[in-house]
Parts: sequence; C-alpha cells; structure tokens
Amino acid sequence: MASQDWFDKDFYKTLGVSKDVSDADLKKTYRKLARKYHPDSNQGDAAAEAKFKEVSEAYSVLSDSEQRKEYDEIRAMGSGARFTASGSGAGGFEDVFSRFGQGRTQTADFEDIFAMFNQGQGGTFGSGRFGQPSGGFRGAGGPQRGADVTARTTLDFVTAVKGETITLQGDDGKPFKVKIPAGVADGQKIRLRGRGRPSPDGGESGDIVVQITVRPHPVFTRDGLNLRLVVPVTFTEATLGATIEVPTLGGDVVKLRVAPGTPSGRVLRVKGRGVTTSKGTGDLLAELQVAVPTHLDEAAREALQKFQELEPSENPRADLMAKARR
Repeated sequence: MASQDWFDKDFYKTLGVSKDVSDADLKKTYRKLARKYHPDSNQGDAAAEAKFKEVSEAYSVLSDSEQRKEYDEIRAMGSGARFTASGSGAGGFEDVFSRFGQGRTQTADFEDIFAMFNQGQGGTFGSGRFGQPSGGFRGAGGPQRGADVTARTTLDFVTAVKGETITLQGDDGKPFKVKIPAGVADGQKIRLRGRGRPSPDGGESGDIVVQITVRPHPVFTRDGLNLRLVVPVTFTEATLGATIEVPTLGGDVVKLRVAPGTPSGRVLRVKGRGVTTSKGTGDLLAELQVAVPTHLDEAAREALQKFQELEPSENPRADLMAKARR
C-alpha cells in the first residue's frame, strides 16, 4: 500500500466502525462483511469482488495494532494533505514533511518519515507493513481463508434416498454431525461452511467437504428422482394379462396391472413412489421382463408343444430383418 492510499482511504468508514472499535467487534464486523462479499458467494459480481478487496485491505491494517497506530498517525498528520509529483504548492510534500521539523533538508525529512514506519533498517518503501500487506484475496491484502478439509463416507442406498443425520470423525479425532439431504447421489459432495481449518491470521475458516459414496441396492437403481427395478413376469402373465405385486423402497408393495400381450421390456410407472427432495418427487419405474422357465415337466412340455402348433405363424423377427436390409 502506498502512503497516498492511507491519506485517501478511511478504513473505519469502509468497515462501518468507529475509531475506538474493540478488536473483538472489529473482527466480528469484518467476518460478516467478508461472508457477504466473498467471491465464492458472488460469482461474476465485480462490484462484490471489489468490495471484498476493500474490506480485506481495511481489516488487514486495523487488525494489526502497530499498523493501526501508524495509520491513525498518518491520517491525523495529513489532515487531508496530498502527496504531489512536485514539491511545491499547497498540499504538496511540504504540508506533510513540515510536521517533522522546518529546519531540515528534504532528504532528512524523507529519512524521518521512513524511520517512523520502521523502514530505516534495510527496508524499502512499498514493502513490509507500510508497503503491500501479505495474504488476502488475489494479492489484495487481508486475512487468508483457512484450508478446506476433505472427509469421505459410504452410505447405504436407503439412507441416501431418505436422508439422515450421521456422525463422522474429523482428522483431529473429534466427532462432528453431518446432515445428509434426501436424494444425495453417489459421488456427490456436501460442503459444511466454516467448519474446516481456521485461518492463520483471523480470516474465515475453511470448509469441510464430505464426499459421498452410495452402496448399490440389490433391487433398485436411481434414475434422477425416479427409482427403477426389473420385475419378472411369466409368459402366461404377459400373454393373458395379470395383476402383480411389486415392492417399493419402503418395503410395502403396490399392485400393477399387466395388460394382455405385454412385451418384455415394457415399463410401468407408479406415480410418487420415487425419490423425494426439495426439487420434487420422482416415480417408481417397473420394467417387465418375461421369465423363461428353465424346467418343464412332461405335461407342461406337451401343452407348450400343442400351443406351438396353434400359435400364429407370423415371424416376430420379420420387421427386424426388413429394417436391417435398408
């Protein structure tokens, strides 16, 4: 930060605090503003990003007792004066340096003002505390954000669909609770704001990022908000029609009507029996699959052979063959 900036900028006004604000209230105010204007919460908002830089810059100075003292002295000393390119005219270098003694040369005045900011021992103007502060967002200064912590957990299928509050253990050995929202998907990440590692210099804490793995279910699969399952039906049920029972994820059953002549692969829908989230509720999709018997007794075989003699002579693969020739 250049000295001109310290004359121009009212850091107390930027943070909306009084000059006698306590360290605790200063920190509380900064954290509130930082959360409000942080770029992660205002994607693409240039004005919010600029405001975040301003409050970070102000806090970086006022939160450091030595920098705050120096800043107050500079502001009081300047009383509205400005550094100008030339050393002449009202409001130029003389307005400020005259406060360090009228009887010295301009070179001596420079030594005095540098010594005031502890720059006389090998330091250079524009570095260290009086120069640009370290840390902060994109070099703007201010406290650094704490690091994120990654955690992993594996959920059973029902827990992922219904949602639940679970307890995990942090890398510090302490348990913490995580609310799993209904409908969380395999591979999804849940971010717990401000519960990661603390900032090294009084800024925002990082987050805990929980990566979710969902165990497969032996019957159901996810299709967005819908639940899918494959339901076997017999040849006669598919051919003659039937009413069948189908399980739901909750354990109860629903009855579905299979129309006569239903082909294998047809999907029947049960409204509202899928996954429920804040975005809505899905359906249960039952895909019918004709089950071919693997063992037939003699009577069943003879009956099936008799049916074969009576069934229509149409070739079910005729349409397939015709399309393949095109």
